[in-house]
Amino acid sequence: MDKNFKLNDEVIMRKNHACGTNRWLIIRDGVDIKIKCLNCGREIMMDRLEFMRKLKKVVNLEKEKN
Repeated sequence: MDKNFKLNDEVIMRKNHACGTNRWLIIRDGVDIKIKCLNCGREIMMDRLEFMRKLKKVVNLEKEKN
């Protein structure tokens, strides 16, 4: 699976957030990745390697292919 992503892409993470959703929006892309929960608005920053391990799929790439 190709895990290419960019700023403002919607992503699905492997584990659910405490609020019950696993959909996030990428709001900062660099050495660290900052994501925002689309349900409760909580923002989390993690390093790129950790983000890549926890990423399940990028939703916006699928929308562009169809």
